[in-house]
Amino acid sequence: MTIIYKPTFSKQLKQVIEYIAQDKPSASMKFKNELKKSINLIPNNPIMYRQSNYFEDKNIRDMVHKGYTIIYRIRPIKKEIEILKIFKKNKPS
Repeated sequence: MTIIYKPTFSKQLKQVIEYIAQDKPSASMKFKNELKKSINLIPNNPIMYRQSNYFEDKNIRDMVHKGYTIIYRIRPIKKEIEILKIFKKNKPS
């Protein structure tokens, strides 16, 4: 499966990285690298994370990483994983 990063996710991730970097730039890079590693595991087992609390669709999942929720959609026919959003846990925007 291919991973597709939606523009909304990319914009939100940039904001998260900038926010973390205000306190500690090295922590922001570590967060980004660890998040990327976790996302890269999804294609091997797309249902490894829980069904989303925010959508009533079994193909939309919530991955939690260091207090942030990452929402992704499994598109089995297209063989894609769409990374949709990232936000602080329990605070969708």
